[in-house]
Amino acid sequence: MRSSSLLRSPLPGLLLILAPMALAALPAKEPKPPTFEGSSQVVAVEVPVNVVSRDGEPVRGLTAADFEVYDGSDKQAITSFEVIDLKTIQEPGAPGAPEAAPALPELRPAARRHFLLLFDLSFSTPTSILKARLAARDFVLHSLHPTDLAAVATYSLETGPKLIVTFTPDRVQLARAVDTLGYRQALDSARVDPLHFVIDEPDNALLNTASGSSSASGRDERKDLINQEIYDYLKTIAIAAQKEERSFQRSRISNYSRSLAEVAKALNAIQGRKQVVFFSEGFDSSLLLGRDTTDPGAAEDADNVAFGQTWFVDSDQRFGNTGLQGEVGRMLEQFRRADCVIQAVDIGGLRAGADEQARPSGEGALFYMAHDTGGELFKDANNLREPLDRMLEKTSVTYLLTFERSDLKTDGAYHRLKVKAKLPPGARLTHRAGYYAPRPFQQLDPLERNLLASDGIASAAPRRDLDINVLTAPFRATPERGYVPVIIEASGKSLLAGEKGKKLDVEIYAYVSDQQGRMRDFFNRRVALDLDKGGARKGMEEGGIKYYGHFDLEPGAYHVRVLVRNAGSGRTGVQTVPVTVPSYAEAQPVLLPPFFMEDHQKWLLVREQTGGELKGSVVYPFTVSGEPYVPAARPVLDGGKPARLCLVAYNLGKGELAVQGEVVAADGKASPQGKLSRVERTATGIQGLDKLVATFDPAGLSAGDYVLKVAVTDPATGHKQTNSLAFHVVR
Repeated sequence: MRSSSLLRSPLPGLLLILAPMALAALPAKEPKPPTFEGSSQVVAVEVPVNVVSRDGEPVRGLTAADFEVYDGSDKQAITSFEVIDLKTIQEPGAPGAPEAAPALPELRPAARRHFLLLFDLSFSTPTSILKARLAARDFVLHSLHPTDLAAVATYSLETGPKLIVTFTPDRVQLARAVDTLGYRQALDSARVDPLHFVIDEPDNALLNTASGSSSASGRDERKDLINQEIYDYLKTIAIAAQKEERSFQRSRISNYSRSLAEVAKALNAIQGRKQVVFFSEGFDSSLLLGRDTTDPGAAEDADNVAFGQTWFVDSDQRFGNTGLQGEVGRMLEQFRRADCVIQAVDIGGLRAGADEQARPSGEGALFYMAHDTGGELFKDANNLREPLDRMLEKTSVTYLLTFERSDLKTDGAYHRLKVKAKLPPGARLTHRAGYYAPRPFQQLDPLERNLLASDGIASAAPRRDLDINVLTAPFRATPERGYVPVIIEASGKSLLAGEKGKKLDVEIYAYVSDQQGRMRDFFNRRVALDLDKGGARKGMEEGGIKYYGHFDLEPGAYHVRVLVRNAGSGRTGVQTVPVTVPSYAEAQPVLLPPFFMEDHQKWLLVREQTGGELKGSVVYPFTVSGEPYVPAARPVLDGGKPARLCLVAYNLGKGELAVQGEVVAADGKASPQGKLSRVERTATGIQGLDKLVATFDPAGLSAGDYVLKVAVTDPATGHKQTNSLAFHVVR
């Protein structure tokens, strides 16, 4: 590795603030990536629209011709129209789903539903919060659609908003976040995920989320202990809040409003409509709305006004404090601008024991917050299933309208939207109130950049601001586990584009999720380079950064999600690749992708931090006859030069092996050019492991993209194994 300094990214985990642009393109085109350079750009603005009938049922069957979109007063041409009906999308293997149900579609971020479960720790009693967790846990485990994303956060006056788990499809981590409310002593994880997808080791999270096993007694004892610890933690927060005098209530609520406004700004980074399920008892409604008509003081005020004795009337107590109303109004405007709907859950009825002391009602304040953002107030947190299911049903059909603007300045200005539609009688529509123009990446603080990265990982939508390529392969570690190297190549030219300074900071994030959307493992790294030292700039211009990490995985199908970002300019690359870890215990034949051996001198090589030893039982696996080589994630071949490659296989049998290679062009047609030859079987000294060295000659192939398909057949048994790898030819 050439001269470079490496450091772990200590990015914090609060809710963040970001420009909310939902960047997309016409269906037939590659999505346009967001950029932050220059004074203007072509921006595709996505507008999710929900339409419900008079009876609250979603309205289906509308077309693009039924809608009109206005940016300010200017009517916009709808360049893309998409209908997402969750009733037609069923998870394979789910009850009622057909046996041949297709895999879940890769929905664009703006087309997904997003739910933020926000627990108010300061204006709620500990008992009510602990009981409200049951409804929240049931909601994330049993009510959400497989394509939905959810997040969990807390708020307290002392610490402000805290993100526990970011928007993720991982129901297990969400349930652990609800169970613990982020209380670190209740978690077993020794690692901290900077993007907040994983708060507990996956196996521990799954164990603590499961129920009804032979070890239920021991688990119940641990659960009771954790609940007591969390109760004590919440009680400490409650006592601190109760020490405030009433004279300070208004200032507390002002701080509350400003903090929640920051939460709303943070949610701008998440594309699509956000439902904020807010668990709280609310603050004293009279401070905001004035006295209720049933309050004895209200009659006295009315008499004083009737007899002209207005000096006896406290207008703040009668009508509410106008300054406070302004603060709360501005906070709710931020939620509306971020396309957030507050679904307020009044958990005041769940108090018990020492928490049953009298306290001012917060129901009016919660209703005010929900109503002004288009949401509802739910009063019984013990029975939320029915009202929340109604909310889910209302939003089960989304019409995604897209228009393009090429004249936007990167100034972060807010643009109001209006959507008109031809609707059935009594139907009504809801849509985002507006959008923010992009801002230069340099103006985003570290918190904003963190959530932008997590949104890229969660959506898994390809991004090509940076040219990155990823190679994964499931090597055998033990009969029960696979060792899966993850090789990430980031093009130096794309990383250096627009860079004028001497320093280059690169952030690398990698996560692996299973078929159920659970995040099974992750690694992250921040690479800091001094471009003027050790030939770093030349190395970047000739190649780039090649990072080597790995995951230890059980047999199964997974997706590896990788995000690489220039920490200075914000240019980002996102790629998701599938990997299947076979059950090596069954000793079935397995062929890994062909590994092209390339000159590592053109790369700045960075290897994972392992604390002195690898987690798995496999050391660096890319060797031939004891000599290490560097495989290419996406080989770039000179059309006039043969290239060496290595084929790794397990359990192929003894004797001669027949090896065939086939080249497939970008149009899907087989090419007669390109030959695989000089195949040599090498000794490995490991039973069941084969390594074959071959030569691939790309002669005759014109410049462009191809796929090399390799088949290895055992003539004795007829077993045939195939695998492939994409490559590029230059002339």
